[in-house]
Parts: sequence; C-alpha cells; structure tokens
Amino acid sequence: MDEVGLCRYFICGGFGGICSILIGHPFDTIKVRLQTMPLPKTGETTQYKGTLDCFRKTMKQEGVHGLYKGMGAPLLFVAPCFAVSFMTYGLGRQLFESPHWKDKQLHYLPFFLAGAFSGIFTAMLAPCERVKCLLQVQQGLLDKERIYKGPVDCVKKLYRKGGILSVYRGFTITLVRDVPVSGVYFLTYEVMLDFIGPETSSYFRTILAGGCAGLSICLVGVPPDVLKSRLQAAPDETYKNGMREVFSRLMRSEGILALYKGLSPVLMRAFPANAACFLGFEKCKQFLDYALGQDNVCR
Repeated sequence: MDEVGLCRYFICGGFGGICSILIGHPFDTIKVRLQTMPLPKTGETTQYKGTLDCFRKTMKQEGVHGLYKGMGAPLLFVAPCFAVSFMTYGLGRQLFESPHWKDKQLHYLPFFLAGAFSGIFTAMLAPCERVKCLLQVQQGLLDKERIYKGPVDCVKKLYRKGGILSVYRGFTITLVRDVPVSGVYFLTYEVMLDFIGPETSSYFRTILAGGCAGLSICLVGVPPDVLKSRLQAAPDETYKNGMREVFSRLMRSEGILALYKGLSPVLMRAFPANAACFLGFEKCKQFLDYALGQDNVCR
C-alpha cells in the first residue's frame, strides 16, 4: 500500500469498508446466528446443523432480506470504522516506520505495529458491533415482536435501559480481538504485495493480497469474536461478570471447539469481503488522485 495522506486513508478506507460490507454481510449474518444459537434442551436438536443448514433456513423463512438483516448498522457505523482503521493505520505508519529498518529483517515490523495501533481506535467503535449483533439475532420474528426497529432505535433503547455501559458492552473483548487482528491484517497485506510483486496486474495483486489478509486473521480473530458475539447479543443481565463469565460458561457447557463456532462462514467471507475492501480502497485512491490531483490538500 503506497503512502498516502491521512485524509485519503480515511475516505478510501470508508469506501473500502462499504465494498466489504456489501460482499460479506450475508456470511457475517450466518456467522453470528451460529455463534449465538441457544443450546438444545434434552431430546431437542440444534437450531442449525451447520453453515449450509443456517443458510437454507434463513432463505426459507426470511428470504434474501434475512441475509442482509442488520446491514443498516454496519453501513451507518462500520463503514466509518473502516475509515478510522485505515486512517489510524496510516498514522501508525508515520509513527513507527524508521529508515534504519528498511534493509533489516525487522522492516515489516512497523506494518504490524501500525495495524495494532489502529485496532485500539476501531475497538472504540464497539457499539457498532453490539447493534449489529442484536439486530442479526432477531430472526424470524414479526415486526410487532421485534425489540429493535433499526440501528438508531436499538441505541436509544440500550441507553435508556443501561446507560452508556450497555451501549459499550463488549468493549474489552473487542479490544482484545482488534489489536492483534488488525496488526496481522495489515502486515499480511503488505507482505503479500511484496511477495506477488509489482509486475503482476494491479487488480489481481490487490485482490489476492486483500483476500489473503482476510484469511490470515481468521484463526486469531474467531475465538474472541465468538465471546464478543455472545456477550453483545445477550441481555445485559445474562453475563454479569462480562467476558470472563462468557468464557467460563462456554468452556463448561460446550468445550474449546465452541470458540471456533461460525468458522466456516468466516472463512467463506474472509477472502471475497477483504479483497473487495482493499480493491475499493485502491480504486478510490486512484479516483481521488485523478479527480483532485496528487498535490491536493486531501493527502
């Protein structure tokens, strides 16, 4: 990723986020539903047998619209989150890059540090994920049965019920997830760009590097994401001790493999959604270079 000004990182990151949401949200909906489905009672079967079963039931009961349920929150909040992520990554590069690392084995370290730095700021947008999870798990309900009518209504009701702590529920686990994940994410993208080489088609290079960046964070990000989804999608009184209680209950009732629930849709989503994100970023940058000029103040 070429060095660009912070303003362009912000604009292009936001556009890349929109591209990622449009491509990846159906997979994300399935992931959240698998991660948050209730445990079956004695003699009952699980609500979903797996990724394909969740997809079939969602399509049968709710249609295509069901796969995009809760997308208003990401478009309203998560796209700016991508913008903040890319902008603070650019700021992190300015802070951590050093000339004496250019020809040493540590020359990739600033990319990881800059990415981890950006994860601190994206974690501050935890309410976006809280709202998204709550809207996604309102599945198969009639309008009159739904607790939340949309993103804004959800935030208002959470605040009225539990104040700012309810809105920010899941912040700690989001921070635990986002710092290492963002570091690995941006590091992988930069390493893959160098590995593929500039002589390759720019479209193919960006798509492959972006897709690999998405795949690289799955094993790092899925366990804390499972805990985050369960904490944020549950009523406030369910887990009074927060992340620690979510983890202990999950380990007692389901075992360590439950930390990877929803891995299949995450893997299916990772490559296309993140390829779309970085492709959107790079194409938006090219458009701004053409429309505004390289020397424009928005650099």
